[in-house]
Amino acid sequence: MLELKDVCFTIKKDKQEVLLIDNVSIEVPKGHFMAIVGPSGCGKTTLLKTIAGLNPESAGSLHWEGRDLSKDADFEPSEIGYVPQFSVAYDPLTVDESVEAATRLRVKTNNTEELDHRIDQVLEETGLSAISDRRVKILSGGQKRRLGLAMELVSDPKLLLCDEVTSGLDPRSEREIVNLLHDLSRKEGRIVLSVTHSLSHLELYDSILVLHEGKVAYHGPPERLNHYFSVKDTEEVYPRLASQASERWQASWKKHSEAFYKIITENREKQINSGRLPLPVEPENEDEAAQSNQNKLPNFYSQFATLLSRRWRIFFRDRGQVLLQLAILLCFPVIVTIFSDKASGNIRRYSETRQTNVFEEIQEQQSVRSDQAKVGSAISGIIMFQVVLLALMGSNNSAREIAGERPIYEKERFGGLRPLAYLASKIAFLSSLVIAQSLWMAFFVNFFGPFRGDFIQHAIYLLLINAAMTAICLAISSLMKTAEQASLLSIYLVGFQLPLSGAVLALPEHIEAYTRPFISAYWAWSGSVEALQAQVNTAVKSVIDTSLSSQSTCLYTLALHIVAALGLAWIGASKPQWD
Repeated sequence: MLELKDVCFTIKKDKQEVLLIDNVSIEVPKGHFMAIVGPSGCGKTTLLKTIAGLNPESAGSLHWEGRDLSKDADFEPSEIGYVPQFSVAYDPLTVDESVEAATRLRVKTNNTEELDHRIDQVLEETGLSAISDRRVKILSGGQKRRLGLAMELVSDPKLLLCDEVTSGLDPRSEREIVNLLHDLSRKEGRIVLSVTHSLSHLELYDSILVLHEGKVAYHGPPERLNHYFSVKDTEEVYPRLASQASERWQASWKKHSEAFYKIITENREKQINSGRLPLPVEPENEDEAAQSNQNKLPNFYSQFATLLSRRWRIFFRDRGQVLLQLAILLCFPVIVTIFSDKASGNIRRYSETRQTNVFEEIQEQQSVRSDQAKVGSAISGIIMFQVVLLALMGSNNSAREIAGERPIYEKERFGGLRPLAYLASKIAFLSSLVIAQSLWMAFFVNFFGPFRGDFIQHAIYLLLINAAMTAICLAISSLMKTAEQASLLSIYLVGFQLPLSGAVLALPEHIEAYTRPFISAYWAWSGSVEALQAQVNTAVKSVIDTSLSSQSTCLYTLALHIVAALGLAWIGASKPQWD
């Protein structure tokens, strides 16, 4: 049984406490199908999220199977399913692939046969078997709602919470979904709570919970709804609610609650006796049942492998993204080599013997300095150009990686996904892009436009700047609420790398001391310059005003940037951001 006792949920608005859920007390037995209805803004979704544990109750208590969820352990991931109003599947995947991924992330199976059997059973139960090979992006609204249900049913939850799963559907699809939810409530004592704005098909529910301004105005059998509100048609209930204060409706319901619950109990017994509702089987040992539920969750490596495999599959099916990555990979190095002509010029040396003619000596010094200025400026610019382009690649790699799929991630995390497994899969996927982009840039530019230094060291710095910017933008993506915010901030970050690096114009010392530690581009550029041949290194230093750091300092600083960024990404991924 699910029981709420004087549950409240309060938020602060304009420094004042606003009560969104006000002393809700209801009882929901096993095998029960309940609708939560009410006008817009009455607290339907807020109550559902409070039951799910997404909103911590401000007062009161929730009880499930004899456990006080406010004090004891919360729901196990396999005990509860939550179907949000938004889509919880990736468009490039098929129905079967979506359900398979959900199963692998939420349920520990012993072999492939057990996995396939569970997937086939869920697809059959939700009526999706015939379209299992169809991609999510071409599904109708009703089919997407069925898919959302299927992805929750893989763990066989005993409590299924549905938030507006019938909104926006045509009447036929709406009735099909309500019938499906009704049938699901008849399986093994499952409780199904459905938030809906619609007052159609109420006869299919076992009870109706009507909320008004966060208070219970009615909770009873559907056949008594019109009589209780003194209306002839159900559609008149909402206008009737507005006719008096929510406190009066709450007081009225408390007077009648015992009689209504008696009717609900009698109806339940009739359904059990007639065979329409199976008699729930109680677990022999609650501790063993809880342990069994906990063991259903796959381990870290299984979740990691599932996420990584799914990410690569989505990547290769997104032709636009694949073409963009190929274009960046091929075009950026070519752009760099276009400017490499001046960098390949010779730098004349001073003659070993002193010139007897002062004029010839001055002319020689001017020639050497001219060569140094021409080659040094070109080399410095090309190195910084590579660094900035790789920083831009890093931004493109990860700016939307987490923020763009945050609702799906939060939903999967609610179902038992480990944040560490999720973040590790992102790091593994992005590392492949970073390695391919950085090494190709280094090899291409070195072959067509000689670097004139230690190639290995330069390649390492290019790899580190890409990795650092990818990690930093991944952290931004995990901390921002929307993909648009993350993308915009990441682009600004890349844009400031060039002017604040000091490679073009030296910064004032009082500013440089504060900005330099955070500018990844400076450390990659500085380290690469220090890896140049001695003569070329001297040429570069002759044309720049910015002081350079040692290679070891550059390496350690870039490594620190990566570690710090991944730490922030972990904080962002661990912090709930359920909308």
